[in-house]
Amino acid sequence: MAKQPINQDRNFDDLAKRFQKNIYGGLKGAIRLAVLERDFRECFSVPPFGEQQSATPLRILDAGGGQAQFSLNFARAGHSVVICDISAEMLKLAEQDVIAQGLESRVQLIHCAIQDLSHHLSEDTREFDVVLCHAVMEWVANPTDLLADLMPYIKPQGFLSLTFYNLHSLIYKNLLRTNFKKIQQQDFGGARGSLTPINPLYPEQVFEWLNKLPMTRLTASGIRVFYDYIFNGEHRERDPQSVIELELAFSRKQPYQLLGRYIHVLSQKH
Repeated sequence: MAKQPINQDRNFDDLAKRFQKNIYGGLKGAIRLAVLERDFRECFSVPPFGEQQSATPLRILDAGGGQAQFSLNFARAGHSVVICDISAEMLKLAEQDVIAQGLESRVQLIHCAIQDLSHHLSEDTREFDVVLCHAVMEWVANPTDLLADLMPYIKPQGFLSLTFYNLHSLIYKNLLRTNFKKIQQQDFGGARGSLTPINPLYPEQVFEWLNKLPMTRLTASGIRVFYDYIFNGEHRERDPQSVIELELAFSRKQPYQLLGRYIHVLSQKH
């Protein structure tokens, strides 16, 4: 089966509905949101995840935000949210949610690549209190360049919330399924039409990249540290509340953290 090209960033126009269902929907989506909300609640003092009211609304950038399911929490709490994405179809899904929730005055949708965002913002609106970049790094040709592109948008003392697809998890799942040739050939990139990304990443490598930036890492968590390894679909969905509770309980413990399908890192700029 033909592979997705690894030398160009991925546009989800052709897979927006499938992405919405398989990544954001169902118990997978609930686990993702539970981990993100827990991490923000522990490290972030203002609504929607903290108790302290902000004197002025914060500015939030959801870079490569897709449907923007997580960032709309901030808009509902009164903050200003800018969502950019290279996929017009993903932005249409976000726009539907924005309109349904009456958030038009707080949300700006920009159809562009992250690398081109500066062309769509005035100089006095290019710094944000929080930058979200969720499930984007693994879909771009140069993930290290993407981190450098994001840095100017983060205010001093601002936050970067980063999630990325974990190569350890992909390897382990293929080992369990006895897909040994895939491992031996290091054939990790997804086929065309697949939701397996072009550049799954080792967490240790991403942590090293972040350590070279003017950032302090506040927390790191695995997302779906065991759920994806339950191959019996009936068993996987049998007790959703316990799944979420145990995913949260093991998301920061080793070795489980490093087996998460995604890794979430929340950092603060110096």
